[in-house]
Amino acid sequence: MKTYTVAVVGATGLVGRKILDVLAERRFPVKTLRLLASARSAGKKITFAGKEYIVEELTSDSFSGIDIALFSAGATVSKTYVPIAANKGTLVIDNSSAFRMDPEVPLVVPEVNPEKVAAHKGIIANPNCSTIQMVVALKPLHDKWKIRRIVVSTYQSVTGAGKRAVDQLEAEIAKQPHPERKFPHSIAFNVLPQIDVFVDGGNSKEEWKMVNETAKIMGDSNIKVTATCVRVPVYGGHSESVNVEFEQPYTIEEVRETFSHAPGVCLQDDVSQSIYPMPTSAHNKDEVFVGRLRRDETVPNGLNLWIVSDNLRKGAATNAVQIAEVWIHRK
Repeated sequence: MKTYTVAVVGATGLVGRKILDVLAERRFPVKTLRLLASARSAGKKITFAGKEYIVEELTSDSFSGIDIALFSAGATVSKTYVPIAANKGTLVIDNSSAFRMDPEVPLVVPEVNPEKVAAHKGIIANPNCSTIQMVVALKPLHDKWKIRRIVVSTYQSVTGAGKRAVDQLEAEIAKQPHPERKFPHSIAFNVLPQIDVFVDGGNSKEEWKMVNETAKIMGDSNIKVTATCVRVPVYGGHSESVNVEFEQPYTIEEVRETFSHAPGVCLQDDVSQSIYPMPTSAHNKDEVFVGRLRRDETVPNGLNLWIVSDNLRKGAATNAVQIAEVWIHRK
């Protein structure tokens, strides 16, 4: 099997470390590994597959000889260094928002649109975590009954906002001072109807990401999406209440059967036994969990469902590694 020189950019962050876990678990064909991060993190030691690596400072010269670079260091870093890496012949899989809506850059979820990998010009974008889990669940339904409209409310964990967010929650729970706050309000024992900054019309950037990314990934700009994104005091795992309206009639039994064959989906739906998806049961797993299936009687072809996934894995690290695997397979 051919092996590859792989760089992980942002290797010391929550997603970067999870990427390393996933690469090891999936036995990705790594020949040489380079760990890149800011000057502040340079010199730290991280163990991968039983071997200790020293984190290097990210510079413009970091990508010589790199086959694949997995970026997870934020949009500002990506805007600077992703084009540099791509121009040196590196395949870049970027986890930030920097290139997601660029028409020249494929936005890929392997269970949904793996064929788009072939259209890359050096850069492939990894979608937003909350978008990924929703489209994995909805694409097989869209293929059968054509979705007209999606109404989604998210319940997103603090790990989606990085280490500072986790530290703030832990400090607030312990009632300890925490001067470096991530959120504008307390997150412990609270719910914040704000993820990212607010933009046009009172929507947040996170909400617009779900609207725009869904259309691009699903390949259907006619799907109408409205989102409300909420941060909750949960350490890991995003949950979503999703209401969809189909163009064609369906039955709940047909939906169950569709999910039983859908790639990457695990159906957990037996309310008589209190079985439904939860962040605790989705922790450290790669599947998208679906449950609470029920008809919406207010419209002719409406469906309610509840979707949960580990945001650091399928919502970020695992999806990025899966994109790299698709690229290797297609080569």
